[in-house]
Parts: sequence; structure tokens; C-alpha cells
Amino acid sequence: MRSETPSAPSDDSAPGDGLVRAGAIVFIIGAVATLVTVAPLFLGTDPFPPVAYAVCMLMGVGFLVAGAGVLRSIAAQRRQAKLAAAGGN
Repeated sequence: MRSETPSAPSDDSAPGDGLVRAGAIVFIIGAVATLVTVAPLFLGTDPFPPVAYAVCMLMGVGFLVAGAGVLRSIAAQRRQAKLAAAGGN
């Protein structure tokens, strides 16, 4: 006999978690692009083309995507709380 309890597959991801993860990845890509784009200004080399500066905008896009994920998670938690309160009466 095994003394271990078999673990059930747990899917603890809440609504919005995927958006938060994706937003964080996009934000990090934008942050790295910002560092790379600003570096030539301090090093005295030629600046990057304007397309490189457009990639820096991913930082804001990632922030907005992660914020949308947080808001979606909040809405799901409110729905659960409302259902629990209605079922408890």
C-alpha cells in the first residue's frame, strides 16, 4: 500500500490570470526595448531607427493588458461572492 494520497490535477487559474501573465511578458519586452533604445543616447553612438522606439510602446500595452486581467479577476470574484451570498440566504 502506498501512504501517499494521489494528487488530483489542480487547475487553480482564475479568470484573468492568462491576461496578467501575457501582460507581464509584453511589459518586460517593452522594458528591455526601452533600455536598449535609450542606451545609445548615453553611450554617444548613433540612435536606433524610429521603429525601435515604437517597440518601446509595448511597455504601456503590457501594462494595459495586465490591468484588464486584474479587472476580469475582480469581476469573477464579485460574481462568486454574489452567488455565495444569494445561496446562503
